Amino acid sequence: MAHIIVVGNEKGGSGKSTTSMHVGTALVRMGHRVGALDLDLRQRSFGRYIENRLAYLARIGIELPTPDYRTLPEIAPETLAQGENPYDARLSAAVTGLEAVSDFIIIDCPGSHTRLSQVAHSLADTLITPLNDSFIDFDLLAQVDSETGKVTGPSIYSEMVWQARQLRAQAGLRPIDWIVVRNRLGAQQMHNKKKVGAALEDLARRIGFRVAPGFSERVIFRELFPRGLTLLDLKDTGVDQLNMSNLAARQELRDLIAELRLPGVSIDF
Repeated sequence: MAHIIVVGNEKGGSGKSTTSMHVGTALVRMGHRVGALDLDLRQRSFGRYIENRLAYLARIGIELPTPDYRTLPEIAPETLAQGENPYDARLSAAVTGLEAVSDFIIIDCPGSHTRLSQVAHSLADTLITPLNDSFIDFDLLAQVDSETGKVTGPSIYSEMVWQARQLRAQAGLRPIDWIVVRNRLGAQQMHNKKKVGAALEDLARRIGFRVAPGFSERVIFRELFPRGLTLLDLKDTGVDQLNMSNLAARQELRDLIAELRLPGVSIDF
């Protein structure tokens, strides 16, 4: 069966689509078959990222490794079992269609609580939760006492992950490997960074996730999206000399892929 990677976070702007695209493309470049689904049926940032890529490659006449992106199929109402949720059926059909031809399936969830997101979390073998490095986004994971800075309890999102873990345990499936990825780590504001880091490590021990560094804030990510490119594609599209920022970003991607500890994956880029 394909290993399912879910990228989830109930806040927008945390880098979910950028993370999904770079992880998915890196895996394809390493020789793995990667299916891709975008469950944000309105915004579709991940889906549009891949569509931009296919259009750009067709325009300049080259081929680059690309995840196999599928949209959720429509399901005829008469084919649903009594009481079956149509969104559940659509997601199940999409995953089933990709499993036979994929080593990994990467699913990008919307920045809000939806039925599709809830079900996707229960399918996750690996769950990646990108988080902007601030206490504004930390609130996604836990409630914090404003006076002491101590964690007082899990958030609604953390409770949803816990419920997904319970469902998998009841079904006899392997536990979710949950990784919280700290994005937009800044060189400045060291005091705030340390406080967020300490709070994350404390919470990680309490509710069971691993913490990994993600992507720093870089202009290059905003420039890549319209052409559907990733950091790994620059030399193939005419950029002969990578600047220091681009090289540092590529290393961040290597470090993230290594930290995910995906089965059968060794870093070779």
